[in-house]
Formats: sequence, C-alpha cells, structure tokens
Amino acid sequence: MNDDIFRLTPLDVRRKELPVAMRGYDRQRVEEFRAEVADELERLTRINQELEARTRGFHEQLRTFRERDQALNDALISAQQLRSEIREQADREAQLILREARAEGDRLLDEQRAEIRRLQEEIAGLERMRRAYLAQLRNLAERQLAEIEAAESSRGDGDDPRASKVTPAWLDTLIKE
Repeated sequence: MNDDIFRLTPLDVRRKELPVAMRGYDRQRVEEFRAEVADELERLTRINQELEARTRGFHEQLRTFRERDQALNDALISAQQLRSEIREQADREAQLILREARAEGDRLLDEQRAEIRRLQEEIAGLERMRRAYLAQLRNLAERQLAEIEAAESSRGDGDDPRASKVTPAWLDTLIKE
C-alpha cells in the first residue's frame, strides 16, 4: 500500500463500527484487538513522528555541515590564493630590495672610488709641494752655505774652527730628502 492512499489513525480504529453478523467473531475479543491495534498505531505514530523529527534534525545538521564544508573549502582556497599572492609579493619585494641594495652598493663604490681618486690626487699634490719645499730649502741652504763660504774667504781667516766646510747633519738630511 502507498502512504498517500491509505492513512489509518488510532482514532479511526477506535471509532470503526463493525457490523454484527450471525456467526461472526467474538465481540469482546474484536474490541480488545481493536484497542491493541489502536495502541500499537499510536505507539508507531509517535515513533514515526519522533523519527521524522530526528530526520529533519539530521537533514538540518547535514545542510549545516555541508555549508560549513563549503565555507571551509572556500576559506582554504582563499588561504592558498592569499599565500600565493603573499609569496609573489614577497618575491617582488625581495627583488626590489636586492636591486636597491645593488644600486646603493654601486653608488657607494663609485663614491669611494671618487674619494680614492681625490685622495690620490691630494697625495700627489702634497708630494709635489714637499719636493718643491725641499728644493727651495736646498736652494736656501746652498745660498746660505755659499754666503758663509764667501764670508769666510773674504775674511781670510783660515784658523777659525767655525769656518769649516762641513754642513750640519740636520741640514744634510733635509737636503737629501
């Protein structure tokens, strides 16, 4: 039988009147059986309602679980995409930092090379100035010696110990440099 066609309730069983026939069933036993059937139908109806309520609850839980599963899948996909985007962005930033560091390093190297060239030129200029100073000092010392010798020879005094032709040691070191 199909559920949609035949619906029998406990009340239908209790109210059903069965005609009395001449050689029929024992009326007392039929009434007892009708009461048992009605009680059993009531019990089965309650169980059926409980099962239907539980089924609705399970269906609701299943729907909730499916929604959560979908939300978790969506979150996982979003997290994976975000991780990929973050990784790509980090790679781009790392490349940018490397390029900037290389450019800064090149700039610092260029500055240091320019500073080295400037210092080398300054050292060369100082060396030229030193040589010029020593040459001037040598010329001055030579003139002084020439004047001393000229003064000694014009004086004619050869016995003066101060009139020796020996140059002082400190003056010799300056002249040799």
